[in-house]
Amino acid sequence: MNKSHTEVWKNCLKIIRDIIPSVSYKTWFEPIVPLKLENNVLTIQVPSPFFYEYLEEQYIDILRKTIRREIGADAKLEYNVIMENASYADGKPYTVKYPSRNKTDLNNKPVQVPFELTQHSIKNPFVIPGIKKIHFDPKLNPDYNFNNFVEGECNRLARSAGLAVGTNPGGTAFNPMMIYGDSGLGKTHLAQAIGILVKERYPEKIVLYVNANKFQTQFTESIRNNNRNDFLHFYQMVDVLILDDVHEFGGKEKTQDAFFHIFNHLHQSGKQLILTCDKPPVELQGMEQRLLSRFKWGLIADLQRPDYETRLAILKKKAYNDGIELPEEILEYLAENISNNIRELEAALISLYAQSTLNRKEITVELARKMVEKLVSSTRKELTIEFIQKVVCDYYKIPVELMQGKTRKREIVQARQVSMYFSKNLTKASLASIGSRIGGKDHATVLHACKTVNNLIDTDKHFRNQIFEIEKKLKV
Repeated sequence: MNKSHTEVWKNCLKIIRDIIPSVSYKTWFEPIVPLKLENNVLTIQVPSPFFYEYLEEQYIDILRKTIRREIGADAKLEYNVIMENASYADGKPYTVKYPSRNKTDLNNKPVQVPFELTQHSIKNPFVIPGIKKIHFDPKLNPDYNFNNFVEGECNRLARSAGLAVGTNPGGTAFNPMMIYGDSGLGKTHLAQAIGILVKERYPEKIVLYVNANKFQTQFTESIRNNNRNDFLHFYQMVDVLILDDVHEFGGKEKTQDAFFHIFNHLHQSGKQLILTCDKPPVELQGMEQRLLSRFKWGLIADLQRPDYETRLAILKKKAYNDGIELPEEILEYLAENISNNIRELEAALISLYAQSTLNRKEITVELARKMVEKLVSSTRKELTIEFIQKVVCDYYKIPVELMQGKTRKREIVQARQVSMYFSKNLTKASLASIGSRIGGKDHATVLHACKTVNNLIDTDKHFRNQIFEIEKKLKV
């Protein structure tokens, strides 16, 4: 016989009352009101946003276990949160729906170093001090889970493969798993979702997410501090390594060499590697052939731009998770008019809701139209090679005509190389096109210029600061 929401909640309270102190029970559970039970989702009303946050932080494990015991393994919890100092015209309290975040403990357990230690303990590159038991912070964002990753034609293969990897890390043919696609399409989200699934199913496994930029910085520090072996040993103890933006290794030969050894050790030990980049391996520039061949050992899956139905589903999911209630026509308008990437979609939703809340304006299609116009015009403005040359020349205080000429003066050559570097990274122009428009050079010169700039960024702090300053000017 089906149970009612009141009966389910009453049975849950009987269990909770015996587990927690009576003062805590009276404070945090007696004020809760069960509202409904539909499709195995129990909705409860709580008196404030703080109340909701506290329950999610302190008592979600108890709530999850008791509700599943009463309803079943697929039971879910939803909150109806009363917003303080807000009410409808008829005097009824204003409420917002929030799903339970259903958080999993993502922390890795301390690891006993599996080999003899001398007086020099292994250094954790994320923490620095040497310790016998190494604590691995997985660096995972709990919001980047599979429940929040909306499936569509644009990502079905990658998502399905990711589920397989998360269910059986290191035990599928998808090792390494490489996810590629343009910025803002969900590469990081999917890669971290796999890591979170692994932690849910195998809490004892060591999962680590790291951006290629961070990896590069750690490696440089290990060379400077003469503890390269510690750096390698640290990464070789990971069970699931998620390396984001691997294309940033282009032209960095020593970093690639270090990663090559880590890759080999993990792969041969049956550990899982998950890589993301903006292009398929065949198009990656400045990458050693031995690494490129290894990237092709497993699965290469791309993420494409989402279609209208997927964009609308993403907006609805985001609105639901954030407790935002918007008319269907507004969501449809956003999905129709923002097609570039998922990040823009989510930014539009938050911006629209913020404008409405802070300025106390009703959310209308007209308000959405004005906001979309501003957002799209600012995010889709593409840089041109000519504009990059102008910004670089202004920074170095030299005429564009001089850089376009044949002079081999050091400062002119450097400005020319920096222009090529940014043109390659920030535009979709081919290497041949970049070279012909910057001094009439060929594609090999552009590749050499990019490699030179990357090497200087790694070794020259003053030059690295110059690149950061120019990049800020280009992205204003």
